[in-house]
Amino acid sequence: MKTLTTTEELAAFCAEARTHDYVTLDTEFLRERTYYSKLCLIQMAMPGETDENAVLVDPLSDGLSLEPLYELFRDTSVVKVFHAARQDLEIFFIDARVFPEPLFDTQVAAMVCGFGEQVGYETLVKKIAKASLDKSHRFTDWSRRPLTDAQKTYALADVTHLRKIYEFLSAQLKKNKREKWVQEELQVLTNPETYIVRPEEAWQRVKTRTTSGKFLAVVRELARFREDYAQSRNVPRNRVYKDDALVELASTKPLTLNDLGRSRLLLREARKGEIADGILAAVKAGVECKPADYPKVADENDKLQVNPALADLLRVLLKAKTESSGVAPKLIAPASDLDAIAAGLRDVPALQGWRREVFGDDALRLCKGEIALAAKGKAVKIVEL
Repeated sequence: MKTLTTTEELAAFCAEARTHDYVTLDTEFLRERTYYSKLCLIQMAMPGETDENAVLVDPLSDGLSLEPLYELFRDTSVVKVFHAARQDLEIFFIDARVFPEPLFDTQVAAMVCGFGEQVGYETLVKKIAKASLDKSHRFTDWSRRPLTDAQKTYALADVTHLRKIYEFLSAQLKKNKREKWVQEELQVLTNPETYIVRPEEAWQRVKTRTTSGKFLAVVRELARFREDYAQSRNVPRNRVYKDDALVELASTKPLTLNDLGRSRLLLREARKGEIADGILAAVKAGVECKPADYPKVADENDKLQVNPALADLLRVLLKAKTESSGVAPKLIAPASDLDAIAAGLRDVPALQGWRREVFGDDALRLCKGEIALAAKGKAVKIVEL
């Protein structure tokens, strides 16, 4: 197995890869001690039956540039194949603001092809490639050098089996005429907004038990400072302070260092220095926030006037549609979408794109009373009214 450690070696491999229809890729990274993922290894494989067309790329090698890889990403004649690509794509987007084009995600494709919701790579290897994976190195430290042969073998398996999986799923999608479905799903993965975390919006991820604007104003400023600090110093946000400590601070509203010292949940390192100063400034800004500038919680779903009988019928219709299409129910329409439709809302994902074709059109007809549902043995059939 070959490990590429120079830009020239990577450029040569990528040049050869550009002569093929597709290339499979995966990454190994660490994120326990940093805000952004630390890229430790890249695995790549061209079409073939052996490991000869597969390589490891060591991004930790001195002087190695990933620009040849990014040029491959920009080459639209070569499909870039990943499994569960979100974290991989985030690494490349943060590093170079580039996305692989075109992209194929075997996890998304497998869901569309009836393998269930968020199917794992190991499952696809067993069912499609008829092989098994050694997962003993799943939690290895990929930043340590040198890598052992066992680590390299483990890493390569993530792209060599992926070739058969891609070829099988690609053929299935073409046969079922569902290529467009996958492309719709992948739009989220190639949207920069998926990976951009704005400090001023970080408060929306903090769970609280109150919707008080005055309280949330302090939460917003504390979350904003924490996100700014974590991003600028590349440390995990929980190493600054955890959510429970943030909520405690928003409740107690400390004004001095002595007040901070009485916190039950704040880390010792956060009670002094830059973090302590930032906390006090954030609390002050939140307390002084004008009511007109209070953050507002989106509580639209709480106000929905859901017709419970219609929501139940929509669930039965969804079950019938998932059985006939072989697509996981949550991929077509989560419970929140069904309740929204039953409440009269129409701007929901279940009524858009391929989901409308599979489920949405009949869901709307059911709401209008144009169709009914009837049991036929163990199945549910649609009855025209």
